[in-house]
Amino acid sequence: MQNSRVTVETTDTAPARFGALRRLAVPLGVLGGVALAFAYVGAVDPNEPGHYPACPFLQLTGAYCPGCGGLRSAHAVAHGDLAGAFGANALAVVGYALFAVVWTVWAVRAARGRAVGLALGRAQLWVLGGVVLAFTVVRNLPFGGFLSP
Repeated sequence: MQNSRVTVETTDTAPARFGALRRLAVPLGVLGGVALAFAYVGAVDPNEPGHYPACPFLQLTGAYCPGCGGLRSAHAVAHGDLAGAFGANALAVVGYALFAVVWTVWAVRAARGRAVGLALGRAQLWVLGGVVLAFTVVRNLPFGGFLSP
């Protein structure tokens, strides 16, 4: 009796598709969480008192922290009011935009199976801290009233 081999070639790309979906699971999960948070803040208006707790830094010091106005900013973004979002907290809007860029790079690299790494050195962290500190100080000075929520 003779041994015969049967070779079957398939063009099924399902494993490749599932691999890409598996690699995108975490970025899509993060995006889903952010979308749910924005949907909640968009539905529950922070401009109406009683929905969210007050800022403890503002209550204790009377000064605006870098996050003051962030919920109002997110609410405005959720409703497509970019000018209102900048008026509530300009730094938060810049943060939303940076998140969108970093998330897009992350998702594209993950879909392609490439490593994702965001390494900030000391210099970048000092600059970031300096920007947040400067924003906080300027928004609490009389001439920086345009940055106050």
